[in-house]
Amino acid sequence: MSSAPLFSSRTDAGKQLLKSIESELAQLDAVGVSVQPILYALPRGGIPVAAPIAQALGCPLDIIVAKKITRPQNPELAIGACTPSGHVLWLSSKSFRKSQQNQQDELWHQTQEKAQAMLAEFSPFRPQVSPEGAIAILVDDGIATGMTMAVAALALRAQNPAQVWICAPVAPLELIEWLQQWADRVIVLQTPHPFLSVSRFYVEFPQVETSVALAYLQQHNQPHLSPQPAPDDSNGE
Repeated sequence: MSSAPLFSSRTDAGKQLLKSIESELAQLDAVGVSVQPILYALPRGGIPVAAPIAQALGCPLDIIVAKKITRPQNPELAIGACTPSGHVLWLSSKSFRKSQQNQQDELWHQTQEKAQAMLAEFSPFRPQVSPEGAIAILVDDGIATGMTMAVAALALRAQNPAQVWICAPVAPLELIEWLQQWADRVIVLQTPHPFLSVSRFYVEFPQVETSVALAYLQQHNQPHLSPQPAPDDSNGE
């Protein structure tokens, strides 16, 4: 298969992904299953993809933070992933020998702290919603190793949604079956080969700055955000 770009931008990818998600929701509705969906983006790159989907479906846009666990000498290679709440998955049970257990735990907790810091940064713009009983739709701009998506699904599952869906514009074909163990549905638009990286399938794939990601969340969730207390204008008299 050609490695030519498949999507012009993350927003374009989201609009294309929307069609497949709407089709799956329509199938549920046709058999009498009508459950409120909630979009959960993996920040930061998943937010511009999820935003047009949430807007079209008229549902809240939330986040699930999941961070890759990497070795210091190879920060690009994921050996695991974890969430702020402590859910963790390892790529292989043989990643560390027993004598390296302390190093493994240290990397896990360091990554968990980074995930907690990111969650705190995004929390003011998150909607006050619970996935319990809802269809939790997890969205990212692409899936490379699947570790962050899988641990995000694991963390969501612990909150008792009716279903968990994993959705992405692009992912390696060989990951699809593995991803299916973590979700009720896996929706991936393209499975090109060779894969190599998510970015090569986009015309525009800039790094999504935190300020941009926060603006997406704030704009979409403004009606759902808790009102801030009014300033106290009294002069004490």
